[in-house]
Amino acid sequence: MAEYVSAQEAVSVIQNGDFIGINAFLTLANPEELLGALADRFDITGEPGNLTLFCEAAFGNWEKASGCERIITSGGVKSVMLSHYASMPGTIEMVLENRIAGYNLPFGAMSHMVREAARGSEYYITSGGRNLFVDPIFGGSKLNEKASEDWVGEITIDGERFLKYKIPKFDIALIKGSSCDRFGNITFEKESCTLDALSLVQAVRRNGGKVIVQVGGFTEKRRPWECIIPGAFVDYIVICPDQVPILGLDEVEPAYTGDRFMTPDETTEFVLTHGTVNTDAIRAIIAKRAVRELHPGAVVNIGIGIPEEVGVEAAKRNLLGRVTLTVEDGAIGGMPAAGKAFGSAVGAHCVINAAQMFDFYDGGGLDLCYVGAMEVDRYGNANSHYSPGKLAGIGGFANITQTAKKVVFAMAFSAGGLEVKEAYGKVRILKEGKIPKFVENVRAVSFAAVNAHEIGQEVLYITERCVFRLGKEGLVLTEVYPGIDLKKDILDRISFPVKINPDLEKSLVELA
Repeated sequence: MAEYVSAQEAVSVIQNGDFIGINAFLTLANPEELLGALADRFDITGEPGNLTLFCEAAFGNWEKASGCERIITSGGVKSVMLSHYASMPGTIEMVLENRIAGYNLPFGAMSHMVREAARGSEYYITSGGRNLFVDPIFGGSKLNEKASEDWVGEITIDGERFLKYKIPKFDIALIKGSSCDRFGNITFEKESCTLDALSLVQAVRRNGGKVIVQVGGFTEKRRPWECIIPGAFVDYIVICPDQVPILGLDEVEPAYTGDRFMTPDETTEFVLTHGTVNTDAIRAIIAKRAVRELHPGAVVNIGIGIPEEVGVEAAKRNLLGRVTLTVEDGAIGGMPAAGKAFGSAVGAHCVINAAQMFDFYDGGGLDLCYVGAMEVDRYGNANSHYSPGKLAGIGGFANITQTAKKVVFAMAFSAGGLEVKEAYGKVRILKEGKIPKFVENVRAVSFAAVNAHEIGQEVLYITERCVFRLGKEGLVLTEVYPGIDLKKDILDRISFPVKINPDLEKSLVELA
């Protein structure tokens, strides 16, 4: 039976050197009070130190002074294992300065590693991540010199090479739920996702560790199948009446938590009323071209950044009721939220756990995905997670793009000051960006063209001035927008020869 204790009492059981699993997706389901209490203990006593933190996604709130990260920035952590880093600026600094060991693994692999830990496996074997940066032949998951552990190996089965992810041994689980009943059963009715809370609990219990859960209060209004974590599996419960569903948002729209049911028309109205107002010509042009790849009945994932605008454009064209949008943390249907609420979905039809979502993705269930890229090379490989001084992390990108039937990169042609204007159906480059995004070779491989060729993926690279497709030998220029000079605005701006579709002159795209 779980004990009801204060946050300070709960974290007092954590010992030096513990391996801690944190169930969070950026600002969602984030056990902020527990992390804050752990940091307070370290600041006062210097213990517990030498910790390893494992989170399938990340647990930051996009602010450098975030209390969630304080146990890391204060010096209590020796190692972090995350799929996503961008929301954790303090941790990024620690990793890039080689002050703590940093590892970056695909979200889907980490999710399944937790599930495998629950069942007592030593390894998780998959083709996910093969030929990408995480593959040992390309350096593995290590981000700096302090990262010395080999979390990813390889194995050949029946002549085929797979990746072999080592399963962690969890000592502690830090989890945020919404409510508990008199028996300590945990529900998540105010959260936008559950991630892999139950699997993490089971993994910790199997290893003889302690499960700590924070909730907002008590409830007796529940059905048995609404319980996400059985009270019999929980060691300590901390009541935090002031906890918020999404960090950084004092008031959370009920549509994010499912308290407000929304039809497709209502979801569309909400998105157009509350969504981002697109005043950036670059993003607007890309979204208008990219949305044309949607087709009725498609199951889709829309990534963060420029791809978010594709969802807004789909709403403008009243397409949300004809496609199913998904988010990797488990939301199916509705419209993915942006900003600090990313991971939530407005009017989601249902929410499954992360491992189940990645089962669907890894199995090739996605018809289409929209993603961004920092750079693309002549072969069609893409880097979407790392550049010098900037660490975004791979997140769910690898699993999403490695198996989707069609991959659409929605990205600017250059970065660092690019200015574009669209008027009367024509595009004009006012100022070229200082940083080319189409390069000879990418710095790190987030998406491998060889994998795409292997499964016959259709791949497009849609920019504000033109469209490339992935051909057998690399990029092929297939569309140029009206107003764009083929030589001056495209070919002279790329450092490698580009194949041109013979029908290019017939492929001028009217933007509407």
